[in-house]
Amino acid sequence: MGCFTEREKIMEGKIYGYIRVSTKEQKDDRQRIAMEEAGVPVKRLFADKQSGKDFDRPAYNAMMARLTSGDTVVVKSLDRLGRDYEEMIRQFDIITREKGAAIVILDMPLIDTRRKQGDDLTGKFISNLVIQIFSYVAHMERSMNHQRTMEGLAAARARGVRFGRPLLAKPEGYEETRRKWKNGEISEREAAQRLGVSRPTFHKWVHE
Repeated sequence: MGCFTEREKIMEGKIYGYIRVSTKEQKDDRQRIAMEEAGVPVKRLFADKQSGKDFDRPAYNAMMARLTSGDTVVVKSLDRLGRDYEEMIRQFDIITREKGAAIVILDMPLIDTRRKQGDDLTGKFISNLVIQIFSYVAHMERSMNHQRTMEGLAAARARGVRFGRPLLAKPEGYEETRRKWKNGEISEREAAQRLGVSRPTFHKWVHE
C-alpha cells in the first residue's frame, strides 16, 4: 500500500477512511490495518458494524457530513459503499460529484480519482468511467434477474402452477344460471347477483 503523505500535499484536503463489517460479530482488523498502512489518520477513520441494507449508517453519515471539496475518502473495497451496484454508484457519485471529493479503493488501484499535480482531468475521467461501467453492470444485473424471474415463472406455469388469487369456487346453481344467461333470459349482472358474486367474476367464469 502506498503512503498518502505526498498525495495529501497535492490534494490539499483531509483524508478520511471508512470501514464496515456486516455484523457486530465480524472483526474489522484487516480493514483497519489496510487503512493504517495507507496513511489514514486514526482520528479520521470511521467504522460501522451493521448491514448496508438501508445505508442508515451513523459513522458513514458522520464522515459524509465532514467531507468537503478536495478531501479524499479511502475504502478497502468498493462494496463498503453499498450492498449492490446501484447503491455503490449512488454513493460514488455523491462523493466525487456532489461533494467534490476524491475516492481511493485500496483493492482496486485503478480507482483513484485524486487530482494529480498539473492534471485536473484524470480524476474526473476515472470517476465518470467508473460510474458508467458500474451503471452498465447494474443494468445487466437487473436484466438478468428479470430474465431469470420470467424463465422461472414460465417453468412453473408449465408444471401447472397457478399464480394470483385462487379461483373462487362456483356456487350451486351456477350451470343453470349460466344456461339462462347464455339463452338471453337474464343479464350478466342479474346472473352475478343470483350467484352472489361480482359481475367480473361471473364474466370470467363464463369465458374460461
